[in-house]
Amino acid sequence: MADQALGEKQKAEILALERESRTRIFTGIPGYIMNGLLLLFAAYVFATTLLITLPEQVRRSVFVGFLVFIGFLYYPIRKGMTKRVNHVPWYDIVFAVVGAAAFFYWMFNFDSIIARSIRITPTEIVIGLVGMLLLAELCRRVVGLPILVVAMGFVAYAFYSLPSVNILRRVVHQLFFTLEGIIGVPVGVASTFIVLFIFLAAFLEKTGIAKFFIDLANAVAGSASGGPAKVAVIASALLGLISGSSVANTVSSGPITIPTMKKIGYKPEFAAAVEASASTGGQIVPPILGAAAFLMAEMTAIPYITIAAAATLPAVLYFIGVFLMVHFEAKKLGLKGLSKEMIPKVGLVALSKGYLFLPIILLVVLMARGFTPAFAACWAILAVFVLSFLKKDTRFTPRTFVEAVSNGTKNTISVGIACAVAGTIVGVVAMTGIGQRLMFYIGVVVNHPFFVETGTSLFVALLITAVTCIIIGLGMPTTAKYVIMATIAAPMIILAGAEVGVVVPLLAAHMFVFYFGIVADITPPVALAAYAGAAIAKSNPIKTALIATKLAIATFILPFMIVLSPALLIGYYESTPLEVIKIIITSLIGMASIAVGIQGYMLKKVGVLWRILAMGAGLLMLYPGIFSDLIGAAMVGALIVFQVLAVKRDEAAGKQL
Repeated sequence: MADQALGEKQKAEILALERESRTRIFTGIPGYIMNGLLLLFAAYVFATTLLITLPEQVRRSVFVGFLVFIGFLYYPIRKGMTKRVNHVPWYDIVFAVVGAAAFFYWMFNFDSIIARSIRITPTEIVIGLVGMLLLAELCRRVVGLPILVVAMGFVAYAFYSLPSVNILRRVVHQLFFTLEGIIGVPVGVASTFIVLFIFLAAFLEKTGIAKFFIDLANAVAGSASGGPAKVAVIASALLGLISGSSVANTVSSGPITIPTMKKIGYKPEFAAAVEASASTGGQIVPPILGAAAFLMAEMTAIPYITIAAAATLPAVLYFIGVFLMVHFEAKKLGLKGLSKEMIPKVGLVALSKGYLFLPIILLVVLMARGFTPAFAACWAILAVFVLSFLKKDTRFTPRTFVEAVSNGTKNTISVGIACAVAGTIVGVVAMTGIGQRLMFYIGVVVNHPFFVETGTSLFVALLITAVTCIIIGLGMPTTAKYVIMATIAAPMIILAGAEVGVVVPLLAAHMFVFYFGIVADITPPVALAAYAGAAIAKSNPIKTALIATKLAIATFILPFMIVLSPALLIGYYESTPLEVIKIIITSLIGMASIAVGIQGYMLKKVGVLWRILAMGAGLLMLYPGIFSDLIGAAMVGALIVFQVLAVKRDEAAGKQL
């Protein structure tokens, strides 16, 4: 309990430090005014979702206008300029008013804009430019430079590639005055589905569900070898059900799990890496998938519930992979679990706060019965509020209610602004046809005689796409990098498969780019989740990121498996029960074998040659095909026999002594 109290204190200090360095602080009357503004935004979101029907252009533009207005009031021009409480410089007030007005222009002139179609006035060109420039500045403050640099590169390409006649008018019209730009599909999804799930996560957080998940994980795995590390893996998987951020997951459970891991003998870098890799995996856990599931449903026209179901097995395999890596590391170091007095009883944990899980169950049931995610999320939020009154320590008060709404709105700012900027990239792709050009070049590569003759064309195309996803995804939110890569890279994978006569399912291609997008959160040099874990563990950030990348090796393997063996996507790809059982068994054996090879331990330490054999066997088991499975199984069997004989030999030698 003392460790948990210390963890909560450390988490609070980290969050406070982040708020002080990134956002302004308001108290007294200004604080009431800002909270009123945040409540107004929440009321607008719920009203336009449940009660009021507005034209999409108006609904989305007002949504972005709200975020721009609130964003400039909360986020200073640079970090650290938040020491003066209740202080907003005059220029940020101007930016907030002018930026919001540019997007609210849609609301007051909708009929006129629609009637004139592509003909926009010189005044509207200025309004569009101002709106886009202020959106870019707010993106720099809230989200960071990576996505902004990518977006600016695409816009520059539009000016370079399109005819110079009326180019400014054409670009402004496309990006600001159509549904294929800033207020395009990403903002449409963010303003209906994603924002409601962000509010759901904020309300659940206020009930203390993160601590419930950690207690539950402790009860299940705390006593096992290296228990605290396994607790981190399980807790992060559970937190992934409600959170769309790897950094948020790390900060939620890390202050409790990381110090405990260090206490039982894990090095700080490894402890932080376990939390970071597990928290990053939280983004691939259904039903939310880091908020990308809703975007995926919109961009692929595949039902949301189908996507959530199809993502289940890959997510399970990922966490099993991390769990096994942790297990073999613990065995190698001879680490023990937590003492009995530190481990809560499963029954007591379930009885004390198990009701906090009911809104998540309600959410899944409603969506499975065909209700929209927005409708299901609204009912789940209501369920959280009602169930919170069952116990005093979870009960909502006027203060905690306002804090939940406030946190939900603030978390929406970064996602909404990122989606708006990502919309400019989608708009440029639609306007210039750059996607077709890139697909042509990838076609040239995969059709190279060497790759064709060796049968590696599709693999090479996937490798190029994977590297591209990791590079572009550096420092970006999950939703933004998925939108970009789904627009550019997913079609290239499908084309590469077609070029060599392989049908790559649409969802498999999108899952591929999605997985490699989130890898950037633990891959140096911009490994945000690893750096958050390192800050808690007081470890070297780069070493932490490198270890996290090793632990999350499944993230680099699973996307290839999904494309080459789509039967992993249960419920989407047609496969027999026997095929599903086979792929589960071979995948589990393959993951375990790779973990043995990387960690160098099974029943005892594994030599270099056997480690290479174990990793090779694991890859063969993961590669689809009876022949590769049989060879891989034989190699794994040989390793097991060798390990058993070696252990017996050591035991016999010990008895002789």
